[in-house]
Formats: sequence, structure tokens, C-alpha cells
Amino acid sequence: MPKQRGGRNGPTGRRSFLTAAGSTAASLGLAGCLAGANGDGSGGSTGTFASDGMDTEGDDATIGSSGMGLEDSMTIFHAGSLAPPFSEAEPLFEEEYGVDVTREAQGSVASAQKITQQGRSADVLGVSDFRLIRDRVLPEFGDWYAIFTTNSMSIQYREDSPGADEISQDNWWEILTRDGITIGHSDPAVDPGGYRAVMTQQLGAEAFEGQRLYDDATYRQLRENSVVPTGTETNLEGQLKSGELDYVFYYQSISASSGLPYVDLQPEVDLSRATGAYAEHYAKAEVETDSGTFTGAPIAYGITVPNVAESPNAGAKWVEYFATDPGRAVLEELGLVPVDPIVVPAASEDAVPENVMSVASAQETLGPLEL
Repeated sequence: MPKQRGGRNGPTGRRSFLTAAGSTAASLGLAGCLAGANGDGSGGSTGTFASDGMDTEGDDATIGSSGMGLEDSMTIFHAGSLAPPFSEAEPLFEEEYGVDVTREAQGSVASAQKITQQGRSADVLGVSDFRLIRDRVLPEFGDWYAIFTTNSMSIQYREDSPGADEISQDNWWEILTRDGITIGHSDPAVDPGGYRAVMTQQLGAEAFEGQRLYDDATYRQLRENSVVPTGTETNLEGQLKSGELDYVFYYQSISASSGLPYVDLQPEVDLSRATGAYAEHYAKAEVETDSGTFTGAPIAYGITVPNVAESPNAGAKWVEYFATDPGRAVLEELGLVPVDPIVVPAASEDAVPENVMSVASAQETLGPLEL
């Protein structure tokens, strides 16, 4: 098990806070969608859905356990941080539904660009920032999306990283600004994990409830010590283990499942809290990249079946899978916090596949998040 410093914001801590925040998704945002909240529009957690009106694909389709016509293969483009749960679920899904799954993991920005700029087809697009689907995929390449899980930012290191015997939640910025320290994060232009790493550093120098973690000079030194050695978070761990990097900023779900020690961060910088006060604070962070400008917000993952999908029924079944008990169990096992029920924008409810809508809640907003 990885050694965790400052554990109050780990998976259990985040779940405890979010669940305690309230009971309904509509009034309390992302928090109220977690762990047992079953909002309007949800068909419960059994994954049962009506199959009337669903098209089958004749000889090219298999009939799933629900009677839904499923194609025999599908392609998924997804964020690197979704590689662990999607990899875990893939053989289970294939065995149950007889669908051959092909996945491509890359930064979420780059994953979306495969569809919007490269003209490629995928049956599922899963990203670590739902706004990439809302703002860049819809309406030309899709009609709907769902928010299905959350995460937070953390710092991971080696047992022999410089300062490893001293670092904690209360002093991580002091360790990371020392001479000779090399901090890694993924490329902000292609990966939300990259721009969120920069946002985390920015937010430490911004006041929250009258206090800030460190001053502007400390922030500048954090940036001075930071490098971008790879395009996505998927290779950071190897570079950390090899000694190329001393510390890395990336998602808590990856840190918690990797076997290396890590530090959970304060909620005012880890982008985990979906309340109005925290969202207003997170929005102080802004990162300009070659692929656009990104503003801080609570972390919320999005998923959709693009309208260029060649196997849309199989794609919709994959989304449904992660909205029900088997998929949620995988997410939880690998350090993510499922949104339960998953949430779709009310404005696009009519476009959501019937089986997905049967396990979803349609909302105008999700707490402070504009859908």
C-alpha cells in the first residue's frame, strides 16, 4: 500500500465530506450525487432499462442480457487517468456482453481532438473535464454527455525523493521549492491533469477565507521547478521511479493505486469540492495553452457516445455500465468517487439513450457547475 501523507482528503475523506454535504443532487451539486443519492430520473442502481425502440444491427449485433442489440466491437477514446478503471472493467464487460473493446488512452484534450479535428470515430469518449465535451464536442460531434465520477489533485514522490522524509500536507510547498527539486506534470495543452497541476500551484497563492498557503514568490519558484516531460499523466510514474522527476502532480486516484507515497492536498487547492464557495475560489486559477484557456473548477469527469459512433448501442451500454453497481465498484476500487446517479443536462435529456437515461438524473445545474 502506498504511504499517504495528510490523508484527510483521500477517497474516504472526500466521500465523507461530500456525502455529509446534503441529500439531493439538484440543490447540493456534485456532492449530493455521490454514494446513495438516487435523484429524479434515475432508474436505481440495478442497470435495468426498457429496450423498446432500441435499434438492433441484424447479423452484426449480439443481444445483451437486457435484450438490447449490441454491436460486436467498439472503440473508446479516454483520459489517461481513466485507464486503470477502464482497463479493469474491459474484460468483465467483454465477457458479459460479448463486445470486443478497443481503447486508446491519451490526454482528454487530445482524445477529444481525435474526433473533432482528426475525423476519427469512437463509440465512447471519456474525459477528466466534462467541459471539453460540453464546449468542444457538442453540438457538432455529439448531442449529450453525462458526469459520472470525480477526483482530486495530489503530489506523489519516491521514498528517496529529496525531502521525502519531511514532506507533509502542511509543508509540501516548502519542500518543492528547494533548489534542485524537479516537479513533473503533464502537458496543460493536451491534458486536464496538466492544467489542473498549474491551477493547484496558482491557488496556493490565492486567499481563501482570508488565508493563503504561500506567497507569490513561492508560486513562482514552484513554476520554476516544474517541467513537462510527457504529454499525459500515463508516463509520469515511470519517470518518477527512474529519478528523472522528484515529485509529480496528478490525480489522487492514480496516487492511491500506484504503490508510491503521496500527499493529499488542501481542499482549497485540490479542486475536489463542489460548493459555491470553493468553485468561486477555484475559478481564480486560469491557464493559457496553445489549445485554449482553461479556468479552475471542481473536478468532474464526462462521458458520451459521439454522434460519429459506429457502435452506438455498445457505447451506450458502456456508459450505463459505469452508472450502475459493477462500474461504480471499479471506480471506487481504483480511487475515484462515482457520481450516483450520473447526471445529464436537462436540456439534452431527449437525446440521451434510453438505457442511459434510466440510470441517470437530468439536472439544469450540478451545484456550482453549469451543465
